[in-house]
Amino acid sequence: MFQLLRTIQSKPQLVPRWVIFTIDLSLGVVALGLAFAIRFEFAPPAHELEAARRFLPAYIAVRAFSMLVFRTFAGIIRFSGTRDAQRVLLALSMGTAMFLALDLASSSMGMAYPVPLSVAAIELLTSSVMLIGFRITVRSIYERFQSARPTAVVIFGAGEAGIITKQAVERPSDDPLKVMAFLDDDTAKHGKRIDGVPILSADRAAQVLSDYNAKRLIVSIQQLDPVRKAQVIDAALDAGIRVMDVPPAQRWIQGELSAGQLRDTRIEDLLGRPVIELDASSIAQQVRGARILVTGGAGSIGSELVMQALERGAEKVLAIDIAETPLHDLGLLCRTRLGGAADRLITRIGDVRDAPAMLALLSEFSPNVIYHAAAYKHVPVMEVQPEAAWHTNVIGTANVIAAAQASQTGTFVLISTDKAVNPTSVMGASKRMAELVVRSIGEGAHMNCVITRFGNVLDSNGSVIPLFRRQIEAGGPLTLTHPEVTRYFMTIPEAVQLVMEAAATSEGDDIFVFDMGERVRIADLARRMIRLAGLVEDQDIRIELVGLRPGEKLHEELMSGRENLLPTHHPKILRAARAEVDRVAVRNSLETSVQLRNAGSWTPEDVRAAFARHLPEYLPSEKETSPS
Repeated sequence: MFQLLRTIQSKPQLVPRWVIFTIDLSLGVVALGLAFAIRFEFAPPAHELEAARRFLPAYIAVRAFSMLVFRTFAGIIRFSGTRDAQRVLLALSMGTAMFLALDLASSSMGMAYPVPLSVAAIELLTSSVMLIGFRITVRSIYERFQSARPTAVVIFGAGEAGIITKQAVERPSDDPLKVMAFLDDDTAKHGKRIDGVPILSADRAAQVLSDYNAKRLIVSIQQLDPVRKAQVIDAALDAGIRVMDVPPAQRWIQGELSAGQLRDTRIEDLLGRPVIELDASSIAQQVRGARILVTGGAGSIGSELVMQALERGAEKVLAIDIAETPLHDLGLLCRTRLGGAADRLITRIGDVRDAPAMLALLSEFSPNVIYHAAAYKHVPVMEVQPEAAWHTNVIGTANVIAAAQASQTGTFVLISTDKAVNPTSVMGASKRMAELVVRSIGEGAHMNCVITRFGNVLDSNGSVIPLFRRQIEAGGPLTLTHPEVTRYFMTIPEAVQLVMEAAATSEGDDIFVFDMGERVRIADLARRMIRLAGLVEDQDIRIELVGLRPGEKLHEELMSGRENLLPTHHPKILRAARAEVDRVAVRNSLETSVQLRNAGSWTPEDVRAAFARHLPEYLPSEKETSPS
């Protein structure tokens, strides 16, 4: 018998639909017999037995018809769920309604009822119990004989999403799951049960996970305070438990959630800072119908700027980049993500260091808004090539501004960085000089110039998180520059929204700074990523201290000592009160550097001397050794 069950389990095609159909009809016949027996206290009169015999063909015909209509046999019995039960109940109800119609028709013609009303009612109840019970029994036996034991799961969130999540994860699969408990912050739910599963306080997360020997924590709440989410997830990670998230309902496949759609919690979810929501209406007002140009359009920030501009209805978007393959990939990604809107994207190979090329491209395209994201950004690389940083980040910015003025662009936005504040690196100093270039060349003209500063962007090219991921996949070690180093972080969509919001709401010549919350300690970030991967620090993955690299800071800043932050229309966007700039001196330095470079005599020492003239706050750092 057990061998037969195992065979049916492994080869469900051995049980064709006609067999299920026959079993359902047979159970119905048994239910009819029980209904007559119960109605007449298991001693039915002979005439009633004769009536039942005459009624049997009609009963089979009606039941078969209703089962065919609702396809009660169509589901795989071992995977039966609530929808299968609904189909059974609808089919039985339809058949009973037809029986009652026969009774009424017979009564109106003065004939005896084909089936007593009481028998029809009892038969409906008995058939429902037997047919649904048959499915529950088969499913239970299948689950009992599965080779894998269910994995214990705890769900954080005992609301509607939590209930749907429980139903989804407990469906039979190759990786069976069993929900042992719910966690919730709502005290009114504590002590209650959902489908027999207790609801417990989320404050006891660590104890609950231990008591139930849980192997996974699933977070079902969508709008959850990030700080609270991080607290509960940290409790699970400390216990070595895998943490997963339920995707938003709009991303469920055909409106249904399945266990396969759950995703592992990402490090971005544990930064403990609410996502910043900006005024999309003001962005849409500026972008819709506009011609948008993005330099560095194939980069992390640039590509998202391109996507959002197209999504918000830009007439045309021109993406310029020096990298051919990423630019080609941008076109493919845009086609996949936006469909027909990708027809409004133009991609061009272009180098911001080539002034005539920039002038020609912008004159031909005539942009309304320019987002200048092209730049060299890697601190250690630029530290040994300051002339490359100057040529791209400083002269390149000047070239784009000059071309923008010639093409009568309305708004120019510079993508700057927190490393430009009190810079200690060549890269940071070059970005600070780019800010001075914007203020010296662009401000005061017909063009609205905007500077935006923000910190590290999660998952951008070259950021620490992709590096740590690669190192974890390789088995370690994770290379950490210093145990106390901290950074600000934001997501790519947040960064892009900031840029677009700044462009849309600025009244001209502004430096915008994003309130990025608290700094994140990179050492804590590394440990969390190790635990999210299901590994143990110093056991599976080692963290290696390598010392700060030349130009790196322990802690980044968002404003210098010569700037004050002023409020704006949005509490998370601040405006820097700017210090005066010697515009003539900046322009002279630009002209001198171009002349010397054309003559082949522009050296790293010249670059550092230029930084010293214009950036008194620039204090080059010395290389630190690895802390002991």
